[in-house]
Amino acid sequence: MQKTVVLNIVGLTPSLLGESTPFLSSWATKGQVASIGKVLPAVTCSVQATYLTGKLPDEHGIVANGWYFRDECEVKFWRQSNKLVQAPKVWEIAKSIDPNFTCANLFWWYNMYSSVDYAITPRPMYPADGRKLPDIYTHPSDVRSQIQSDLGNFPLFDFWGPKTTISSSQWIANSAKWIEERYSPTLSLVYLPHLDYCLQKFGNNQTQIQADLREIDAVCGDLIEYFQVRNIQVIILSEYGITPVSKAVDLNRVLRENGLIAVREELGRELLDFGASIAFAVADHQIAHVYVNDPAYIPKVRSLLEATEGVAQVLDEEGKQAYHLDHPRSGELVAIAKSDAWFTYYYWLDDAKAPDFARTVDIHRKPGYDPVELFLDPQIKFPQGKIALKLLKKQLGFRYLMDVIPLDASLVRGSHGNITTSPDEGPLFITHQTHLINEHQIEATDVCSLILKHLNT
Repeated sequence: MQKTVVLNIVGLTPSLLGESTPFLSSWATKGQVASIGKVLPAVTCSVQATYLTGKLPDEHGIVANGWYFRDECEVKFWRQSNKLVQAPKVWEIAKSIDPNFTCANLFWWYNMYSSVDYAITPRPMYPADGRKLPDIYTHPSDVRSQIQSDLGNFPLFDFWGPKTTISSSQWIANSAKWIEERYSPTLSLVYLPHLDYCLQKFGNNQTQIQADLREIDAVCGDLIEYFQVRNIQVIILSEYGITPVSKAVDLNRVLRENGLIAVREELGRELLDFGASIAFAVADHQIAHVYVNDPAYIPKVRSLLEATEGVAQVLDEEGKQAYHLDHPRSGELVAIAKSDAWFTYYYWLDDAKAPDFARTVDIHRKPGYDPVELFLDPQIKFPQGKIALKLLKKQLGFRYLMDVIPLDASLVRGSHGNITTSPDEGPLFITHQTHLINEHQIEATDVCSLILKHLNT
């Protein structure tokens, strides 16, 4: 098989190829650029699962970045087990063709306990004293200590949160080289998330994101040249385009105001009680799975959602079938935001009763995706001083709460999840193997077979 690398440059669209991305723009002109067709929802976990299996969410089961686990009455986001993906993956298909095939998965999601030969993914340590320490999970397990000895600890706090920088994508790029030099996998899947941060903070305003575009262009240029010198072919793709938004929609507050949500008060704070609620929304960018525990309330919930400003469409059973979301993990209803809107997870009606994790970076406790985690609270007069004091408490061994995230959803200027109507603003696929792709648009389900075709070139 022909060695191949897939670079997943999150958020990259044809419209972003230009003066600020000189290497990528030049590289694209030497090959074929195709736009990638719709996947609903257009979010990380769902799109990646489609790319890697050639199936849609109704078959592979990844209906969002997180969903309601009905048997546990809990919402869980950002699970890591590959067992959740309910369809064969590209590396399994490739290995059935060639037993000598090997695969490295570098930070694509659902990367734990899979059948890849080499895996690296974020896996922070959470000691009992409340700290969160940067770390990774690897397969083989001894890669974990070796690679962090050579490259330094994975910069977790540059990977997500208000401190995000190019450092995390640079570390992942370096890890791809590290794996190549030691194991030489047939296929390497490399996740480069840097543009995701600035695009959600600022939308696609090229003036504000120019520096970020140049940074990821430099990382990709170095990485592509590294692989090409070794006669390894490169595929570039992205998962979605990010569109400008100006309105945050609080679906759970609408449901609560209509008596459909139950909360449990703990130490003066409110926690959403999923099992006791009649209905609630699991918000994920521009889509929300709405779970209705009492089916008799489905018509009422649908009417409320459809009457909510910023909601473009509400899918019932027939609608879910049309968009390939009719899977047991999906909500009874699925709300889709208008192109200029996105859904918050907020359910409290008084910020004083917001849960303590609401003002922190906490992707696992929050019952929905929260892009506001990219911002420091502008109401904190000296945020760096407050952070320094928190870190001092950490160093001294005290418990601390890094409560520096605002509750102002209007700060977010870019989102995704809805289907992008303009190819220039949507995901792309670029290859120099132009004989393998003759069209300017492909379907998301084609990506798996196209990777296999590159491997068999």
